[in-house]
Amino acid sequence: MDTSLSTAIELLNKSNEKFDLTEPQHQQSLLRLADRLLQLDKLSNQDLKDLSIQFNAPLEFKLAVKLVESRRETQSICQPIKIGVVFAMWGEHNRLNPKSADNLHGEDSLRTKVEQLQWVTNGTNVDWTLYAVDDGCPHGSAEIARSIKQTYDAGIRAKIKVLKLEDALPVASGALRNLASADDSRKGGAIILGCEQSLEDGVDAVLYTDADNSVHLGQIGLALAPYSRDGKQVVLGNRKHPDSILVKQEERWGVGIKTLRHMQRMIGAQIFDSGIKDTQAAFKLYGRDILQKILENPTVFDFSFDTDWIFAAMEFNQPIVTVPFAFIDSAAESASVAQGPMTTWYVLLDGLVKAAKARGGSYSEEMADVFTREINSHKDLELLIDVLPPELASARDSDLGNPKIMSPQSVQHWISSAKSLNARASAPA
Repeated sequence: MDTSLSTAIELLNKSNEKFDLTEPQHQQSLLRLADRLLQLDKLSNQDLKDLSIQFNAPLEFKLAVKLVESRRETQSICQPIKIGVVFAMWGEHNRLNPKSADNLHGEDSLRTKVEQLQWVTNGTNVDWTLYAVDDGCPHGSAEIARSIKQTYDAGIRAKIKVLKLEDALPVASGALRNLASADDSRKGGAIILGCEQSLEDGVDAVLYTDADNSVHLGQIGLALAPYSRDGKQVVLGNRKHPDSILVKQEERWGVGIKTLRHMQRMIGAQIFDSGIKDTQAAFKLYGRDILQKILENPTVFDFSFDTDWIFAAMEFNQPIVTVPFAFIDSAAESASVAQGPMTTWYVLLDGLVKAAKARGGSYSEEMADVFTREINSHKDLELLIDVLPPELASARDSDLGNPKIMSPQSVQHWISSAKSLNARASAPA
């Protein structure tokens, strides 16, 4: 057996079955494994993928294969590229700090991101700046991030920029001109501010992610490849791709999530019918030119900004590429858990309606009208989440969004029935 192959199999067999986002030892072990695999230059990316499948590789090995592919991509980039990496912070005080007896969900996420970016870009033509943007966090995320920044030497400190959305508002011009205060933003405003600062700093492209460690930034080469090789201006991570690695820590939704997704895919038909199924993945790259156009007039400043930007890219006839990547759910401190999952879903659907109308997208106007008339808050969605309409009981994921399976009118009747049942149940005896 070839020495490289036997070494790879040995490394595979010694790999860890689990990967804990809160454990620095796991992060370090993963990078060591990726470095060992990179030394096996006789093995192609496909060879390593085939090994993973053949031997049903442990999670750590699968993650390392993604990192190897990404690192090889950054090493192959011939022309200098400056990338801005942006993430928003609201309620991230625990995940920014290391894990401890008093902080069980700590991920030391800012330091971890810096280490990952250093690893994947070291000795390459890729330069990075990390933009951590406080979205009005009541727990001082910006101050925590700034204190962590000060632990680095001057060279790394210059590559970390900590911004506060409230310091940038109000403003009379620019992408944030219609945002009155940080209190009116739910992630979107912070991401926009980070992107504006990135563009001002002269980056070639921006990749935005989440504040936690769910997306290993050692994977940025996967997003950069279509941009650097083929000039693609919009690259979206896709957790639903067969080659992706998706680790969900828990199921956050009830069976009625099918109804919400059915509504979502009818309202956002232009997006979902084009094959984009994972609109909310926090691993998206936008080239400078298209990002400047998108930020001329953003529609929303909340969690639904992802779909607004995708609609905008389509409005400008921009080709969109999707790429598989690894994602490990960091659920314990998630904002969607803290504020309630149906609050998040209400924001997503409401923003989708606004963006579809504003961007002139192709969408189900009937379904959008049903949502606007019948769903007034997250409380209405809570009536739907634990019960499934008969029409969707046997529907596959690929069926969702098809009005022949369940029409907008049928959805309206289902919502009305749920409201009537709730009203009768709440009526005094």
